[in-house]
Amino acid sequence: MKEYTPVKEGKVREIYDLGDSLIMVATDRISAFDVILKNQIVDKGAVLTQMSKFWFDFTKDIVPNDLITVDNAEMPEFFRQEKFARKATMCKKLDMLPVECIVRGYITGSGWKSYKQDGTVCGIRLPEGLKESDKLPEVIYTPSTKAEIGDHDINISYEESIDVLEKAYPGRGRELAEKVKDATIKVYEKCAEYALSKGIIIADTKFEFGLDENGELVLGDEVLTPDSSRFWPLEGYEPGKSQPSYDKQFVRDWLLANPDSDYNLPQEIIDKTIAKYKEAYTLLTGEEL
Repeated sequence: MKEYTPVKEGKVREIYDLGDSLIMVATDRISAFDVILKNQIVDKGAVLTQMSKFWFDFTKDIVPNDLITVDNAEMPEFFRQEKFARKATMCKKLDMLPVECIVRGYITGSGWKSYKQDGTVCGIRLPEGLKESDKLPEVIYTPSTKAEIGDHDINISYEESIDVLEKAYPGRGRELAEKVKDATIKVYEKCAEYALSKGIIIADTKFEFGLDENGELVLGDEVLTPDSSRFWPLEGYEPGKSQPSYDKQFVRDWLLANPDSDYNLPQEIIDKTIAKYKEAYTLLTGEEL
C-alpha cells in the first residue's frame, strides 16, 4: 500500500497531494479563537465532510465546485483505512484566491461589536436601531485576508479586496472581486432560504474560491458547516440577545466563561458539541450520520 503524508496541515484539515487531484481530510480537531484545542471531537470530521458534500450538490447550479468524491472506495487504498472513513474528500486542484468570502445575513459576533461602536460592519454603514441578532435589511459581503495558523484574519473592504486580487492576478482584480461577491451572496441566499425551511437560521458564513486550470471561478474548501458558519435554531429565535447555536459558538462561550481552561474542554462540553453538530446535519439533510 502506498503511504501518503500531508503536504499541508491547517487547524482542522490535512491536505494530501495525489498529483492530479487532492484529498482533503477533515480531522476531529477543533479550533477556537485561532487556537487548536487540546481535545478531539469524535465524528466532527465526518459531519464537516458530509455536510459540505450536501451543500456542494445543492449549489452546483450557481457555481461549479471542486468536489470529485467523498466515497473512500474511490480513493487510493491508503484512504480506505478506518481513520479516514467519511472524513476524506477527493477534490480538484485549484489556485485558491487570497481572500475569505464572508457573508452576513444577521448581526452578531464581531459585526455586532463593531456596529455598537460606530454603526458600521467592516466599513459598511447599517441602519440605526438594530438589535443584537437582528436580521439585516439586506445581506452584506465582508471579505477578509487569509491568515497563517496562529494569526487572525483581517477584515478588508470590498475595494481593498479588488487590490488584493489585482496583486495576485494582474488585470483581473475587479472582475474576480465582483464574481466572488456575486457567487458568495447567491450561494448564501439559496442555502439560507432552504435551511430556514428546515428550522435553522444561517446567520453568517464564509466561503473560499479558487481558479481552475481554465481560470474559471470554482467553490472549494468547506461549505456551510458548523465550523465555517453560525447556525441558530429558528425555534426560540429572538433578537436583542445572543442566540443558542449548532456551531462552535457553544465552545467559544465555554472558553470565554473559563479563561483558565488552557483550551482543554471537559467531556460534557465535547459530548454536547458533537450532539449539536449531528443535530444540525440531520435537520438539514434529513439523514442520520
